[in-house]
Amino acid sequence: MGEASLTSSRSMSQRSVEYHPLMEEEEGLSPAAAAAADDDSSRVCSRSNSSSWVVEMEKKIGDMNSEPAVEMARWKRHSIYRVPERIKNLHNSKAYQPELVSLGPFHHGDPELLPMEEHKRRAVVHLVKRSGKPLRDFICAVAEVAPQLQEAYKDLAGEWRGAGEKRERFVELMVTDGCFLVEAMRMDALRGKVEGDYAPNDPVFSKYGYLYLWNYIQSDMVVVENQLPLLLLQRLLVVLDHDRYQNASGVTRLVLDSLCPWRRHLVAINHLGLHPLDILHTSLTHGDHHDRTGSTAYVMPSAMEIYEAGIHFKVSDTDSLLGVSFERGVLSMPAIRVDDRTEKKFLNLMAFERLHPGAGNDVTAYVIFMDNIISSAKDVALLRSKNIIECGLGSDEEVAKLLNNTLNKGGVMSPSSRLHDVQRQVKAHCGMRWNRWRANFFQRYLRNPWVFISLVAAIVLLVATLLQTVYTVLPFYKPA
Repeated sequence: MGEASLTSSRSMSQRSVEYHPLMEEEEGLSPAAAAAADDDSSRVCSRSNSSSWVVEMEKKIGDMNSEPAVEMARWKRHSIYRVPERIKNLHNSKAYQPELVSLGPFHHGDPELLPMEEHKRRAVVHLVKRSGKPLRDFICAVAEVAPQLQEAYKDLAGEWRGAGEKRERFVELMVTDGCFLVEAMRMDALRGKVEGDYAPNDPVFSKYGYLYLWNYIQSDMVVVENQLPLLLLQRLLVVLDHDRYQNASGVTRLVLDSLCPWRRHLVAINHLGLHPLDILHTSLTHGDHHDRTGSTAYVMPSAMEIYEAGIHFKVSDTDSLLGVSFERGVLSMPAIRVDDRTEKKFLNLMAFERLHPGAGNDVTAYVIFMDNIISSAKDVALLRSKNIIECGLGSDEEVAKLLNNTLNKGGVMSPSSRLHDVQRQVKAHCGMRWNRWRANFFQRYLRNPWVFISLVAAIVLLVATLLQTVYTVLPFYKPA
C-alpha cells in the first residue's frame, strides 16, 4: 500500500513538470526551467526552519499576546515623537524645531540651543536651594520612574536608552530640563517678579527675561519633538511642594496657566496628561465628543456665501474647538486669536494627532473646517467683524493665506467628525432659494435705516397712487 502511494505520488510529480505546448506561451518556461524552479521552491521550504528571519518571527508569534489590553498598553507607552520628513516637507519645517531651549533628548546639543544650557543648570541650583531639600531627593524621585520616562520617547537614541551609565545620564538630563521648565513657569506665574531668588538683572529669570524670552519658551513648550513628560514635572514638583502638587490637577493647572493665558474659560483637567502639548490639546478640544454615524463628506460654502444666504454668525459660549454648531440659521463658532505663533502651535497639534493614535482628529478637523469657510480676505473680515477671529497677523490676507495654503496641507477630517454634519446643514440651508431671497431682501432694504425709510415711503406712495387711481376711475363705472 505504501509503495503504491509512493509510486502514485512520484507519477503525479512527474506529470506536474511534463512539457505542455502552452507552457512556453503562458509561463515562458522550458520543461527544464520549470523543474529547476520546482526544486528551488522545495529547497526554500526545507530550509525555512533554519532561517534567522523565520526563527525570529516564530519567536514573536509564540510570545505574542492577543489580549486587546496588552496591545493597547504596548502602544500607549509612547507619547513623544520625532516628526517624519514626509510631514515636515508639507509645511514650514522650522515650526517643528525649538527656537530657544531644548527640552528632552531629541534636540539636546543642537548648536543654536547650546547658550541656554548654562541657564538650565542655574535653574537647578536656584530651585533646589529654594526647596531646602538635597539634590539627591530630586534625582531619586526621577530615577524611580526613569524607565517610564524613557519609554515615553519613541525612537529614543541609543545614548539615552538602557540602564547603567546611559540611564544615569538620561536622569541628569530630565532633572536639568525639568527644573528649568518649572522655574520658567514660575517666572510666568509671577510675571517676572522673582527678585528674591534671582538678581534683578538676570538675563533669563527676571522682568527682562519675562518680557523678551518667555514668548519663545512658551512657543518651544508646544513643539512635539521638544516635550517633557508630565510625570517628570510631577515628580519634581512633589519634592518641591508635596501638598500642592500631589494631585494631578495642580500640575496640569500650572502648565495650563502657562500655555493658555488668553483663554476665557480654563477647563479643569484632573488627569495628569502626557506632556504640555497634550494638555494644550485637551484644553482646546474639551467637551462632548459625539461622533456622527454617516460617512458622506460635505464641503461648506465660504463665509460670505453663508452670510448672503441669511445665516448669522455667533461666538460660541465655549472656548473648545468642538463648539461649532448650527441651529435655526445661526452658525456658532469659538473665538480664536490668529497671530505669529498660531502656525507653529497648530502644526504641532496636528502633528501630535497624526503621530499619537489616542490623540483624535479634532484639531485637524477644525482646521479643515476653517479652510472651507475661508476662501479670501473678505471671509476673514466678516468673521473678524463678528468677533470670531481676532487678527494679530497684520492683515486679513495673511490670515486667509495661513489657513488656505499652510495649515490645511495634508490634513484629513475624520469621517466620524461632527463637523461634517454642521457642513451638511449649512450647505442645505444655503441651497434653499427662499433663504437666499429673504436674506437678499433683508440685506438690501432693511440693514440701512434710510433705505428702509425710502422703501416704506415708496410703498406708501404706490398704495396712495393706486387708491387715487381707483377713486378716479370708480365713478365711471357707477350707474347714472
